[in-house]
Amino acid sequence: MIVDLPDTTASKISKALVRIREEGGAVALGRVLTLVISTTRGREEEAIEAANDASREHPMRVIVVSKDPDATDNTTIRLDAQIRVGGDAGASEVIVLKVRTNDLTDDEGLVMGLLLPDAPVVVWWPGDTPEKVSDTALGRLAQCRITDSAAQEDPSAFLQQLSQNYAPGDTDFAWTRLTLWRAQLAAVLDQPPYEPIIGVQVQGSSDSPSTLLLAAWLQLQLKVAVEYQLTSPDESWVGIHGVTLIRESGAIHLDRPHSTIATLVQPGQPVHDIALPRRSLRDCLAEELRRLDPDDLFGQVITVGLQQLGEPTIVHRHGGE
Repeated sequence: MIVDLPDTTASKISKALVRIREEGGAVALGRVLTLVISTTRGREEEAIEAANDASREHPMRVIVVSKDPDATDNTTIRLDAQIRVGGDAGASEVIVLKVRTNDLTDDEGLVMGLLLPDAPVVVWWPGDTPEKVSDTALGRLAQCRITDSAAQEDPSAFLQQLSQNYAPGDTDFAWTRLTLWRAQLAAVLDQPPYEPIIGVQVQGSSDSPSTLLLAAWLQLQLKVAVEYQLTSPDESWVGIHGVTLIRESGAIHLDRPHSTIATLVQPGQPVHDIALPRRSLRDCLAEELRRLDPDDLFGQVITVGLQQLGEPTIVHRHGGE
């Protein structure tokens, strides 16, 4: 069910929610958190779809704050809202707030009355993101603040900015996308021979912030300098390309020539094909919602490990090779 509320107020939206609940039953029962999505006009649906999918694991209230990117100081303030419940909202209830004004809107006042009482608040910026999210009106309401450096115009510069402005509770989907890689590499190192790693090489696309964070994590954990190679973006070869761990007895190669299957090559062992797909927004969001406390390891990687990385080697690919 979808209920449109044109030219409305936060108070009218709250009353409409109560009315829908009374008419349709206790639709808010079992909601465990409030997810606030801060985005711009025309970019809401992809984020809402991911939130609806993730809500099947984490029933929640989703509040989408959508602003007009073309608004100026002289733009007339107007709030249009839409409430989605039932089949149009997965296991959540979705409140879409379309704000026609500039960025000086009182975001806190806009969403405060719509938050679930006594429930954690998570804020997600799926696109353009403020310089210091923890200092924003929405960021101050949240236990967890999610950004996506891969969605920024300059992902590497955004990571450096996040490194300088990091606060406990901040996280980024570039880190979440590393979960499968980190688990596989940890599993490899947990097998004999238990020799120290004396060298590490990481390869990935130059527009992949996850490649930088993987290199920073490996250098921080293994206490060895990491060489990382960045390749010019290619639609057929994106994200992380591979990792090489060097021991005295030989090198371990985990390469992903395609976007879903990686090849693991180890000295004296058969070659293994391993599923390492690129993770969807739904997968990343669902993982972050499983743990709302600060990720201390991410904090160390972004503030310490990233700063310790040397300069990358840049490789330009030609002719689709």
